[in-house]
Amino acid sequence: MQNELLQELEARGFINQTSNIDGLNNALNSGKITAYLGSDPTADSLHVGHLVPVMMMRWLQKYGHKPITLVGGATGRIGDPSGRDSGRPMMTEEILAKNVAGLKKSFSKFFKFGDGPSDAIMVDNYDWMKNYSHLDFLRDFGTDFTVPRMLSMDSVKRRLDNGMTFLEFNYMTFQAVDFLTLYREHNCILQTCGADQWGNAIMGIELIRKKLGKEAFVLSTALITDANGNKIGKSAGNAVWVNEDKTSPYEYYQYFRNIPDDLVEKFLKIFTEIPLDEIARLSALQGAELNQAKKILAFAATEIAHGYDAAVKAQETADALFGGGANMENMPTVEIQPRAEEVSLLELIVEVGLVESKSEGRRLIQQGGLKLDGNKADGTERFELGSQPFDIVLQKGKKVFLRVVRK
Repeated sequence: MQNELLQELEARGFINQTSNIDGLNNALNSGKITAYLGSDPTADSLHVGHLVPVMMMRWLQKYGHKPITLVGGATGRIGDPSGRDSGRPMMTEEILAKNVAGLKKSFSKFFKFGDGPSDAIMVDNYDWMKNYSHLDFLRDFGTDFTVPRMLSMDSVKRRLDNGMTFLEFNYMTFQAVDFLTLYREHNCILQTCGADQWGNAIMGIELIRKKLGKEAFVLSTALITDANGNKIGKSAGNAVWVNEDKTSPYEYYQYFRNIPDDLVEKFLKIFTEIPLDEIARLSALQGAELNQAKKILAFAATEIAHGYDAAVKAQETADALFGGGANMENMPTVEIQPRAEEVSLLELIVEVGLVESKSEGRRLIQQGGLKLDGNKADGTERFELGSQPFDIVLQKGKKVFLRVVRK
């Protein structure tokens, strides 16, 4: 009989590939298991693109199983070649430490950590990888990986023509040793991951089989894409961050509130814990009524990531902004420090992050897509940053609001 957790995951659209679905089903039916999910510290926060396997692991914990969240302090020093056409830039130790701390904060939003049987724990693969010298690593694992097998991986094949480095070529061996280490130390039998990590994860179950003669499993999820079909991620420039210092709860709420109609059912299943029968009802709504389903989606997703109070404030702010009489207190706000300088509106909207460049800002103004305190901006406005305080509201398009304050 199919395990109840697998039924839930399948019905919600989480499952993309499994290494051995029957074996995993039997393991889940036999008792509680331990599973892990890893993320490299390439940024100081998770983003929405990371959250499909995160939410899948959250369901695993809800069914009484134990999650391990792994922060890749070691693998982050190498750079994962999966899905990339070029190598990642090297990070300083200070940036790595900052990013590791940010990822730990992100993970803590989605799991209950503690010492209980199903409480999550957090590990850093640098804690064990730092103990291997190059000679030790080759001696212990060099004969467990064959070059033909490594060359067969998609993450390697796509990079052979444009110069994959030896550094990146080692990435999959490090990830495999992670899985082996967690199997030995925590009896972790399952790795969950996004679809782009499938090849790396498979190397782990092969290493466990060679070293221990045991079977482990991999369960991957599909990748989430934006409206243009692009993978949501930092490098694509379309990331919606989990940590509130990078994306405010209001902006997080608005991301889910504004998704295309054809993604409502999918996102309700993946990013919320609303029962499936209620999701079926909400997804059947048509026309203007579907906006109510989007509001429920946005509130539920924001509540999971930021808590109930933040979700309420985000919803109240959105309702006020789009219904008139904006609630300034809860609006996303940037405070500018006083300085003896005058800036143009174009310079201001770049500085506060409303646009990424002056060229984008010029297009926005020329197309009439920028408002200042409710009035269309023409780009001639200037602001003295060292004289009188000001408190303004900038609006980009129909749905992006930002309060800028100079106290």
